[in-house]
Amino acid sequence: MNPHAADARPARDARVRVVLPGHLCVLANVDGELTLPAAEPVTIGSVLDAVEEAYPVLRGAIRDHGEGARRPYVRYFACEQDFSFDPAETRLPDAVAGGAEPFLIVAAIAGG
Repeated sequence: MNPHAADARPARDARVRVVLPGHLCVLANVDGELTLPAAEPVTIGSVLDAVEEAYPVLRGAIRDHGEGARRPYVRYFACEQDFSFDPAETRLPDAVAGGAEPFLIVAAIAGG
């Protein structure tokens, strides 16, 4: 093993905070904010994978079962930025990866 190789360091998990909307808290039987390990680099997809792994009842409630696309009327925010339309590979801000700021899963409101 080459100690100078960039990938010689083992991957580690970050601890991320995730805030769920009320209806998903009820479904998962949790109170508001979760703290979960997420594979680094911390991306939208790695955070959602961690949520669904820890709370299998949420599979299909946040993302489609098949394609993994964001469900209608669900939005993602972090550090006052909307990540709802970004690809799953999008890295989240360091403040989220470090646990200082939460990743917000928000139920969008529709109607008129």
